[in-house]
Amino acid sequence: MQQPIIPDNPQLRPVEPHWVDHEGQRYLYLRDPLDMSDLTVLLPQQIAPMVMFMDGERSLSDLQTALQQSIGVAVTEADIRSVMSQLDQALMIENGSYVAAAKRALDAYRGSEFRPPSHAGPVYPDQPDALSATLTGYSKLATPATPKTANGDLVGMLCPHIDYDRGHKTYATLWEAAKPDLKDIELVIVLGTDHMGSLAKITPTMQNYSTPYGSLPTDTEIVQKIASALGPDAAFSEEIHHANEHSIELASVWLHHYARDVGFSVVPILCGSFHHFTSGEGSPDEDQNINATLEILKEQMAQRRTLVISAGDLAHVGPAFGDAQPLDGGLRAKLKSDDTKSIEALLKGDASSFLEISKQEADARKICGLPPTYLMLRLLEGATGESFGYDQCAADKENASAVSIVGALLYDS
Repeated sequence: MQQPIIPDNPQLRPVEPHWVDHEGQRYLYLRDPLDMSDLTVLLPQQIAPMVMFMDGERSLSDLQTALQQSIGVAVTEADIRSVMSQLDQALMIENGSYVAAAKRALDAYRGSEFRPPSHAGPVYPDQPDALSATLTGYSKLATPATPKTANGDLVGMLCPHIDYDRGHKTYATLWEAAKPDLKDIELVIVLGTDHMGSLAKITPTMQNYSTPYGSLPTDTEIVQKIASALGPDAAFSEEIHHANEHSIELASVWLHHYARDVGFSVVPILCGSFHHFTSGEGSPDEDQNINATLEILKEQMAQRRTLVISAGDLAHVGPAFGDAQPLDGGLRAKLKSDDTKSIEALLKGDASSFLEISKQEADARKICGLPPTYLMLRLLEGATGESFGYDQCAADKENASAVSIVGALLYDS
């Protein structure tokens, strides 16, 4: 095994933390959602708070002092180094061994013939015939489509990115409703939630997303225009997130299933967190990279029949997502009421109101589809539509937490 690299001022990468009980003891379980390494880390409860101080500014001795002062736990420098060694071997330190590993992974990703489906098998069948049979079966369970009430051409879609086992009815109802309007699509812009993305990060990719049906061609000319506007280093600094991020992939499978005979190109863009915006720190209207990207995309949309897809879910609430209270009937009703306000803003094509609702509640519902849906609404000013298949999907074994989802179609006026 490679010798660990312990930086003078270690910075923890974004990782997934969970508290677990093991052999009568409480531990903080850490895993890398990018799967850069198959190693995980278990930190004893008494020293787990150390990771909160790994901001790239504090030295090892600073970490030692911070732990002592914050919770009164005395640790030795050897203890600190032991934890850092575990974290680095699991590639969880941003400025440690991860640097070289990330470069190797990115080179492999860019050098591949296409971006392979990372969730084929566990989430959906990896063979085209089996996939087709599965999605066709889901479609038979869809709520029958009512005649569309909106006028104009289909221009936008909110598509969930939850797993198909839980979300298949919403997926199927949405795509069945969209099917008649997909035949002449020339360009599809897919804006996906980047669950590990930096604040307001716009991350395109030159790679073609593939599904069991084959590859969806990425419009590299548009991607290059975006990269030129943002600067290549900034545009592609988190491109490796595309390799395992599921949001664009799970929407793309349904797109490919319903539009296999349509000739179109795709612009896949991952969208980073809006946490600072919902906390009152600035506005996406003032973000230069966001505005530059939207301007380029609008120019391209004016030239071709375009569908913009936001691959995003709604709320993430309950103990599984850090909330103190488990969901009961009253909280579920409130969740539906709050979700309805966001959905109504979406269907009115009102990007500002859609964002403001989450801002006013301090992002209490943790809508992970907030960034891509907001950007879609900015691209489709004036578009209005209808929603399909609202659901609250269980997110833990106790059914005390939920992910809410909905499908929506937007039409130009």
